[in-house]
Amino acid sequence: MKKHTVTDSPYGPLTLVADDDGVLCGLYMTGQRHRPPEESFGPRDDTLFGEAVDQLEAYFEGGLKEFTLPLRMAGTPFQRSVWDQLRMIPYGETRSYGDLAEALGNPGASRAVGLANGKNPIGIIVPCHRVVGANGSLTGYGGGLDRKQRLLDFENGTALF
Repeated sequence: MKKHTVTDSPYGPLTLVADDDGVLCGLYMTGQRHRPPEESFGPRDDTLFGEAVDQLEAYFEGGLKEFTLPLRMAGTPFQRSVWDQLRMIPYGETRSYGDLAEALGNPGASRAVGLANGKNPIGIIVPCHRVVGANGSLTGYGGGLDRKQRLLDFENGTALF
């Protein structure tokens, strides 16, 4: 049975979800597109998420650049390969959808990469906010473009939360 907790962040509440083994399998923002129904998160249990909450707090304080949490991300093999690529984008940097498609060996798959990026179940920790359009413009983000811009500005040191 899944369990969840809710923690505060500069973006408002974040819902963290763990699977039957206690491994983080979801991080959702309020109002996020593709957010599963609340009842799928299982009962609230604030005792399982100490390390995840600690790392998120350190990230938002500017002291953590790379998360080291065990994750379990349910998705198709293609989605998981895109999510693996997201985790390779360094803090404070961006990549385009085309860059990710190229890295996957399928340069024509930019749209498919975008769809997989949008279904990322563990936002912030798996940094889908670091993906931009080919010309560097902000494009879709499940948490909203304002949040995406704030995250990018924060990581670039041009804004603080």
